[in-house]
Amino acid sequence: MAGYDDNGPQLYQIDPSGSYFAWKASAIGKNMVNAKTFLEKRYSEDMELEDAVHTALLTLKEGFEGQISGENIEVAILGEDRKFRVLTPAEVSDYLEEVE
Repeated sequence: MAGYDDNGPQLYQIDPSGSYFAWKASAIGKNMVNAKTFLEKRYSEDMELEDAVHTALLTLKEGFEGQISGENIEVAILGEDRKFRVLTPAEVSDYLEEVE
């Protein structure tokens, strides 16, 4: 779960048991250990939005089976304006071109 409050961006992982954990960056699912290690090396508190999206895409590419494209993944951003926005497939494709 992600959100933005007076303290800035917030990210939580919530388990079915009700336990929750706060993260600055995280990954779940297949290859999550490798993805978390990748994020630990690349994440920085003072990242700009563009760098954060690039880091997220590079993390996905590390464990993605097949060809990653704007048509088979979704990326969303939650900014200081506290609005949640899903990027269009064209926007995702543009970001993917920048990281290749």
